[in-house]
Amino acid sequence: MMKIFSTQLTGHFNRIVEQEELSIEDSARLLAQALVGEGKIYIYGFQELHGIVLEAVDSSEPLIRSEALLNQKGEMKELTPADRVLLFTYRSTDEEAIKLAQELSSKGIQTVGVSAVMKSEETGLNTITDLHIDSKLRQPLIPGEDGERYGFPALITSLYVYYNLTFILKEILDEFEDDEL
Repeated sequence: MMKIFSTQLTGHFNRIVEQEELSIEDSARLLAQALVGEGKIYIYGFQELHGIVLEAVDSSEPLIRSEALLNQKGEMKELTPADRVLLFTYRSTDEEAIKLAQELSSKGIQTVGVSAVMKSEETGLNTITDLHIDSKLRQPLIPGEDGERYGFPALITSLYVYYNLTFILKEILDEFEDDEL
């Protein structure tokens, strides 16, 4: 089972890199705008995808000038147009994520969304955020003997996208610093 899961997960990562490379690069550029200016990157992950926030803010390699979007009381922090937001959710049809993205948009805050695009829906997170990265995780990865699938690695997939974003973001910031010297 471990080999099947590893193979499926590797294939999934490869699809993200092959099909979302430009979206990841464009998203990193948008986030970099906050960091070369006066802004911050605010991050929010729905449900267990909150793990992305912990990784960005409290890990051994925190993302510079990043903060959780919500304060301890669960209220949105005060944002400025110089700030950027990075939202993670399972599917582009997540109503809470859509509502939050609409609120951010109405305040003029540029936002990157990360979710699996559900093609059956016209309006989704991918149509509301300024940029969107398709996590491509629409269903669990492992087919069971009973026909049901299991193994839905949403946090692993989101972390994979997060790290790709941060690696490109670091390259952009390094180039910017070199140009400034």
